[in-house]
Amino acid sequence: MKMAWSNTLLQIHVKPPSIPSLHFPHSLPKRPPFLLDPNPINPIPRSLRMQFLHRPNAVPLVSRAMDIIQSSPPTWQSAVLSNLLIFVVGTPLLVAGLSLSGICAAFLLATLTWRAFGSPGFLLVASYFVIGTAVTKVKMAQKEAQGIAEKRKGRRGPGSVIGSSAAGCVCAVLTIYGVGGEAFTRLWRLGFIASFCTKLSDTVSSEIGKAYGKTT
Repeated sequence: MKMAWSNTLLQIHVKPPSIPSLHFPHSLPKRPPFLLDPNPINPIPRSLRMQFLHRPNAVPLVSRAMDIIQSSPPTWQSAVLSNLLIFVVGTPLLVAGLSLSGICAAFLLATLTWRAFGSPGFLLVASYFVIGTAVTKVKMAQKEAQGIAEKRKGRRGPGSVIGSSAAGCVCAVLTIYGVGGEAFTRLWRLGFIASFCTKLSDTVSSEIGKAYGKTT
């Protein structure tokens, strides 16, 4: 009986269940779409992009400003733009040597100087300021202890700026308005240079003298 049952089982032909064919796409994303960007950003509309592309370019404005600064002979516009740029870049040095009101007075002096004599005249005044500030800072602690130091730790105010540049400003104004004609132009330029050289020599001698005394 057992042998017959076994033979019957062996004769049964079992067919596996049919599995429907699966159609896979040729390429699958490496990550699900919701993992690609958890915070998707909406694309910029084409109209806004076109408006941005058609905005005026800043390069021509910079080029125009440089042309004004380099204009020869100097103009009031070139003087203001040049000094504005220089004062912004040189703010740390200006703050070290001048008070806020002193910086305003220095800006007016520098603008007048640039209008009258151009960049060479400005460089002369800038050299005067840098050298004068440097010698004022020499042995500042000692000068303060002796009570002979400049006020505000050597930061000069508008009175000092105007007093130092009064003669030079007169020469600059005479040059701008051509007082005396071409024959006096060099005379006003010479007076401008002499005034700042004289004032600088006085500042250097007094500040170094206060710092080193009889051993100067």
